Amino acid sequence: MRSRGLVAAVLATLLLAGCAQSVDPIERLGKKAAQRVGSYGPEGAGERPYRRWGLTVPLAAPPRRPAKPALAGLPVVNHIPTPDKVVFLTYDDGAEKDPRFVDMVRELRLPVTLFLTDSVVGPGYGHFARLQSVGASIQNHTLDHPALRGLPYVGQRAEICGQQDKVKSRFGIRPRLLRPPYGTYDTTTLHAAADCGLAAVVLWRASMEGDELSFVAGEKRLRAGDIVSVASGEVAGQALVERTTRLLREIQGRGLTVGRLEDYL
Repeated sequence: MRSRGLVAAVLATLLLAGCAQSVDPIERLGKKAAQRVGSYGPEGAGERPYRRWGLTVPLAAPPRRPAKPALAGLPVVNHIPTPDKVVFLTYDDGAEKDPRFVDMVRELRLPVTLFLTDSVVGPGYGHFARLQSVGASIQNHTLDHPALRGLPYVGQRAEICGQQDKVKSRFGIRPRLLRPPYGTYDTTTLHAAADCGLAAVVLWRASMEGDELSFVAGEKRLRAGDIVSVASGEVAGQALVERTTRLLREIQGRGLTVGRLEDYL
């Protein structure tokens, strides 16, 4: 009887030791760490990024190998001919420096293109360096934002090449794309842009100044391949994050998603 009791005691001890060693790995991390593992964003508690930014469903992923059109010379584009169901989001000047927009771009993996003007950005280049670090593309919008059309070659070249040098010194890259201020340009602009190493002049077919989209040509609705310009700064009481959310809802409602413009030019 004593031997049976001894064996039972030994078996019970071994079972308890095994249970102690089989604690769930998440439990070992502690309660706070477990919450981090289960969360989807800085708000924690399982919040999904697209819901945090006002979307009901996540953005569809753009094609990994986009259908890149053949564009001759130095193209001027406001729309990209492509069968891919994508549109392109572009932001001008650099007037608004809301840190929430950095979070939005990072969490939604939003492929945005920023056309920066040195005199508008001012001391705020650090904000745009953070945007670049989370995937935003930095491109050329001239040094001082003049209307280029009609200016002599030397003046246009100074504005365009000057911003090429400025972006290179700040971000370590030379832009490939130019957006002329106000969307105005002439043959001298194209000559100067080519001499400064630009690959394309980018305009827009749709723009979002306030609550609604407006279109410069063609159908009054978003189409695959459209380039969209989103106004910088606060407009009609809406910050950039709120305007971008409205735009993303419109894009999703059309069965489209956001592509990276530089992949198509």
